[in-house]
Amino acid sequence: MAEAHPVGFRWVMKAKERGATIIHVDPRFSRTSALADIWVPIRAGSDIVFLGGLIRHIIENDLFFREYVVPYTNASCILSDEYRDPEDNGDGYFSGWNEEKGAYEGDSWLYKGGDLSRPERDLTLQHPQCVFQKLKRHFSRYTPEMVEKVCGVPPELFHKVADALVAASGPEKTAAVCYAVGWTQHSKGVQIIRASAILQLLLGNIGRPGGGILALRGHASIQGSTDIPTLYDILPGYLTMPRKGDETLEQYLDHYTKKTGLWSAYPKYLVSTLKAYYGKRATAENDFGYRWLPKLTGNHSFFEFLYDMLDGKMEGMFLMGQNPAVGAPNSRLQRKALSKLKWLVVRDMVEIESASFWRESPETERGELKANDIETEVFFFPAAGHGEKEGAFTNTQRLLQWREKAVEPPGDARSDGWFVHQLALRLIAKAKQSGDPLDEPLRALDWWYPEDELGDPKMEAVLAEINGWQTEPLAAVADPGSADGVLFGGIDRDGNPHHGPQVNGFAELKADGSTACGAWIYSGVFGRDGVNKANSRKSRDYLGHGWGFSWPSDRRIIYNRASARPDGHPWSERKKLVWWDSEKWTGIDVPGFVKGKAPDYEPDSSRPYQMNFIRAIPIRRSIGFRAAKIGSRLRAIQDFHLC
Repeated sequence: MAEAHPVGFRWVMKAKERGATIIHVDPRFSRTSALADIWVPIRAGSDIVFLGGLIRHIIENDLFFREYVVPYTNASCILSDEYRDPEDNGDGYFSGWNEEKGAYEGDSWLYKGGDLSRPERDLTLQHPQCVFQKLKRHFSRYTPEMVEKVCGVPPELFHKVADALVAASGPEKTAAVCYAVGWTQHSKGVQIIRASAILQLLLGNIGRPGGGILALRGHASIQGSTDIPTLYDILPGYLTMPRKGDETLEQYLDHYTKKTGLWSAYPKYLVSTLKAYYGKRATAENDFGYRWLPKLTGNHSFFEFLYDMLDGKMEGMFLMGQNPAVGAPNSRLQRKALSKLKWLVVRDMVEIESASFWRESPETERGELKANDIETEVFFFPAAGHGEKEGAFTNTQRLLQWREKAVEPPGDARSDGWFVHQLALRLIAKAKQSGDPLDEPLRALDWWYPEDELGDPKMEAVLAEINGWQTEPLAAVADPGSADGVLFGGIDRDGNPHHGPQVNGFAELKADGSTACGAWIYSGVFGRDGVNKANSRKSRDYLGHGWGFSWPSDRRIIYNRASARPDGHPWSERKKLVWWDSEKWTGIDVPGFVKGKAPDYEPDSSRPYQMNFIRAIPIRRSIGFRAAKIGSRLRAIQDFHLC
């Protein structure tokens, strides 16, 4: 962290100056190790065993934060009688394994009674089918001896780490876990991070100041790229991409709308997203244009692209901010796949290897590829740097921060926004001249964005749409931020009435087509006051309120109901964040639930409740069991989190 994230590490050092213990677990002795209180050299790839040993130590010695774990996790929830884990079956598999499909079927993984919102519970954590007992039995294998054998960490050092973590748990103390690509890019990176989540929940370190699990990103907006997203299998705001069986809007919403929690408002998020895409063309009569959304037919991830390219099934590709010729696994395969394309568009600030692979690469040097035989036509577009364009970045804190353009890009260099905008205008114009039904989704797009003198879309207009607005236009107004809350005049590119006032948050979204919102989790960043909160730079407190906008609702610590005791009082004066003041929830952060609902509030089971995600009554679901094959072994993956 000291080397790769020096600005962030500054705050680690400030914490150390105030008495914090810094533990660095890494096979390599680095500058971070030199500044840490405890350095733990560990064998690469053995992280799950090390974390598993800590989890076992905490459970077996009754060192977990019981007052936190019982009300705020699903440790006390009783699993169905049909659920069996590998120890029960004796075959290394959890119940529900389908040998023919090579996958698990989760019917037996439900809570007893089948009600995810109100499961049967044993607050003593002694019931043999309760999640805590299953967790305890699974992690019993990770003894200090196993940790030493697999990780190379001697028991004395292991116990030193365990003691330090336990000392940072309880009403007065918290501890944070920071990880980076050393975990993320493991083949079992997800399991490592889930194990870390289990550890932090047992210690009461989620939803509280100074706690959490922080992913140190490799780029300025990796979080933003999944929020909006760039992933093939989700829509903005982590809505699920339609799949086989989601043929109609009704079927889709039936599959993904939950009875309680934030996802009980799924129809509002999805319909508002469709209205942002298709505008007036999205109506109740045509299911708000749902049929225009592409449907997943299989695995459309990057490596599947490569296989299709090699097989001649894919003609062209856009590379924007990516250099697979040298920056991804099996680069030889990637370069050979690029050679099978008919055309390749590369946008970057310099000519990268993916643009010149056809003439300069290990394969051309060896004669494996010959430039004269490669038919791939490469179009290289010079791109603007981050200081040559404006827009928002979202960091690992879920914090949107606006960046102003410092200088104009040189020559013909243009921003990614310019490129996508200009390409869209041309494709839409071409589609409007076509009668092909396949072009209908393009014809339906509501491409309304105003431009600057270079033809760049005004990025604040894009942010305004992402925030969301009422779809019924008002009389056109001249200035953004006017009293009626209509931004950018409420008109489209042709001067026609386009949209009404901004919404102030996702709670105002509707499922009837009266609101549009590009990403519901970002709603509130650019509300009716006309203030681009991502561009705010006046911090009011130690959490940074007033500096940028943290989704959702500018909440700086997510799951913050857990920062107070079940009765609403702070765990301690030192660690207070939000609390109940006898009339409402208040505090330093934005509460993650309805302010007026008392700690003992019981939601009506007959109707959806908005914030079951972090609701006033402290009941959570958190551990789900899956299995992943590692070589010839099976390991459990516990999904232990607040939601």
